Amino acid sequence: MPASHLASEPSSHLLVPFASASDPGCRAVLPQLALPQLSALLAELVPVVRDEGNEHSLSPPHERALAQAIGLLRPDGCPFDDGLIPWAAIEDAQPTAPQAWFTPCHFQVGMEQVTLLPAEQLDLADAHSRALFDALAPYCAEDGITLSYTSATRWHARGEPLRGIASASLDRVGGRSVEGWLAESAANRQGAQLLKRLQSEAQMLFYTHAMHDEREAARLHPINGFWVSGAGALAQPLTLRPAPAQPDTLRQAALQADWRRWQQAWEALDAGEIAQWLARARRGEAVTLTLCGERTAQRFTNAPRTAVGRIGRMFKNILGQNPAWKTLESL
Repeated sequence: MPASHLASEPSSHLLVPFASASDPGCRAVLPQLALPQLSALLAELVPVVRDEGNEHSLSPPHERALAQAIGLLRPDGCPFDDGLIPWAAIEDAQPTAPQAWFTPCHFQVGMEQVTLLPAEQLDLADAHSRALFDALAPYCAEDGITLSYTSATRWHARGEPLRGIASASLDRVGGRSVEGWLAESAANRQGAQLLKRLQSEAQMLFYTHAMHDEREAARLHPINGFWVSGAGALAQPLTLRPAPAQPDTLRQAALQADWRRWQQAWEALDAGEIAQWLARARRGEAVTLTLCGERTAQRFTNAPRTAVGRIGRMFKNILGQNPAWKTLESL
């Protein structure tokens, strides 16, 4: 997801990625969550938009919700097709050119599947990443893709072969089998095949690179490939709105399937940002909360301060608040 659209002033919108997950370990932990501030906040708000999906979509709910929040939409006002939200393009001076992120990663080969570990989990030093980038860039150039070094964990790619390529978010495939998640394009099959060939070439190139032996000697996972994500292009430049506030602690724990840490992160979030949003709502400020699981994103906002709204809140208080985990379970 893009970093350049973080709001420079306090946001009225709190977007929570991985508020829930489909993993059985997460489902087991949900009823144990003690989230009194979230329960109280949900009692102050009303659901307004629900984006239903499934855990097999290329673009996860929190990325779809973020795109909607900042106004990253097609010219007709509709969301981009699955896997085609142009995250790389919106951070470039030429957003109408096809672009993508290439993320160095480790493909872990098991008995029955190949699992992807993204760079942010691999303790990848800038020197190691830069050396591999320098080795790969000429191969990309031969195929019409210009590669630019952005950071150790993300390289920027631009070129016509990337047009129309539907790619899975790293938040979908990280720590999971890559089967079924590889980049595809019905309109640009040649580009999709080119990318697969380039990924195969990168595996051989990185395997024979000196950095492979250095990382193995340091008992670190070697980098043996890259993942394509955030592919796409804009039809025309857009002026985007500031991004919502987005806590990252739930995401970090969920991607490593550490559900004890995820539970602790939720309880810290409840005592922190959620409590702040509750105080703002009770002061009558306009606030928005979007909770995102792996299938669904649900947006909530302030109920109107009308007689009907006051009566509705009164009945909620009489009947008692539903535990917040019940809402999370539906995501």
